[in-house]
Amino acid sequence: MNGTPVPTEAPGAGQWEELVTAALLGTTRRTPPGVSAGVSAGRDAPTALLDAAAVETVRRRAGLRPGRAAARPEPAGRDPRPALPPAAGRRLAMLLADRPGTGGGRRGSAPDLMELLPQWLATANERGFAAPPQTLPALLDAARGRTDLRPAVLAFAGPRALWLARLNPDWRFALRAAPGGGAVLPGPGEPDRMRTLWEEGLFAERVALLSAVRAQDAATARDLLAATWPTERAEDRLMFLDSLRTGLCAADEPFLEQALADRSRNVRATAAELLSALPGSALAARMGGRAGSCVAMDHTRGAPTISVEAPHECDPAMERDGVVPKPPAGRGERSWWLGQLVEAAPLATWPDRLGGRTPEDIVALPVADDWQGELHAAWCRAAVRQRDPAWSRALLGAPAAPEAGGPGAVSLAERAKLLGTLGQAERAEWVAGFIAAHGLSEAFQLLGVCAVPWAEPLGRAVVDALNIARDAGSYPWSFSGVMGLAERCLDPSEAVRLEALTAVPDEGENAAPGAGGYWAESFQRLVTTLRLRATMHQELTEP
Repeated sequence: MNGTPVPTEAPGAGQWEELVTAALLGTTRRTPPGVSAGVSAGRDAPTALLDAAAVETVRRRAGLRPGRAAARPEPAGRDPRPALPPAAGRRLAMLLADRPGTGGGRRGSAPDLMELLPQWLATANERGFAAPPQTLPALLDAARGRTDLRPAVLAFAGPRALWLARLNPDWRFALRAAPGGGAVLPGPGEPDRMRTLWEEGLFAERVALLSAVRAQDAATARDLLAATWPTERAEDRLMFLDSLRTGLCAADEPFLEQALADRSRNVRATAAELLSALPGSALAARMGGRAGSCVAMDHTRGAPTISVEAPHECDPAMERDGVVPKPPAGRGERSWWLGQLVEAAPLATWPDRLGGRTPEDIVALPVADDWQGELHAAWCRAAVRQRDPAWSRALLGAPAAPEAGGPGAVSLAERAKLLGTLGQAERAEWVAGFIAAHGLSEAFQLLGVCAVPWAEPLGRAVVDALNIARDAGSYPWSFSGVMGLAERCLDPSEAVRLEALTAVPDEGENAAPGAGGYWAESFQRLVTTLRLRATMHQELTEP
């Protein structure tokens, strides 16, 4: 017996009803059961009624039979990873105990510990440490409240977190987020078990299995998928097809070409997108031919100019290759079709088609009849899809260029995507140049694609821009987003250079009242946070 209560009919149910009736009518009109008439007529009658109700309440609660003992759960599996250094364990407890404030902006020089937790977890996972068992509940609670923390928390918490999640409904998200719901997936040396799980497993287990196999052996994963493809539901086929993005290669082309004839429009569109990311595929060649027939050089206008003749129809062959015939509201059909063709065409199409010019030369050419925006935007999408750094550089242009969106980018979000195709060092250098020319107000999205910690030129550009804003006398709240990024992303070695900015500056005539004090406080918090990050890193690297 484990004492689990099983309700039965409570004893004395009639007496409880009489007590309730006496309470409703009043003790002067009804004598409570179990209370003498002398007491019920006096001033102590209400107290006596409450005493009788308390006794009856205890009797009712005790009138439950214990249930049968449940099976004792299996012990949690052993985590073979090394334990955290003691100092790092204490730091983790501090980070988990911090709670973000409510209302108003951030004040004071104390670091925001919860914002440092993701970085701490990333470093701990990189070092391969195991989570201290006593921190697992707090880690799961933190991940429950912040979905962005879940992958790092579950990797750090290990198998014991999944064991706990099976015992507490509040933590069931861990089972959904873990591959296969926390199940142990078969390895490459277990083909029979792999086939059985693929054919008989739950959907989440099958998705996890396909993703895991694809990461190790692309051909085996593709064979698994092909074996059951005709019998899968349309929504499942779409999810499974998405797994081929990992390790996408020319060997996937035959399977994807078959998927172009799928009865589901979404499956066909995904297959076409994947094929267009393979510049050597037959679909890419077909799209290149269609797009090339729409774009040509025009030498009749004095200076070389790109002329565009958008498609006049979307034929069945185009639809089969992934062109969506119906445009969204506000878009013309012909421009919609043209954008899809150019986006899916190999970027190598254009130097041959446009006189052997480089991407920089092509982007610099004028485009006739107001087609430049549509054409350049499609080239941007193609550069991102095909991960082509040469075209990305051409479309980004010089970071100091006066064009707010670059030669081809239609927005800062588009520029951020183009930057993602460049190497980390080049990305940081370009964003540093953009900040030096345009300031911080437009740079927030661009900073988000730069590797952490920021490279020295980028960190220096951010600090210089913050210092300029400080000298201008405006309040720092306009830059709170960038300041928060700086706390998490600046190299901790920058703390020494920032010391000079922690003092309250002299306020000029045009300075906002008290702005200097607010800036000093913000820089103090930045310096304190950078030093804490350095300490955290040292604690996690100590033997």
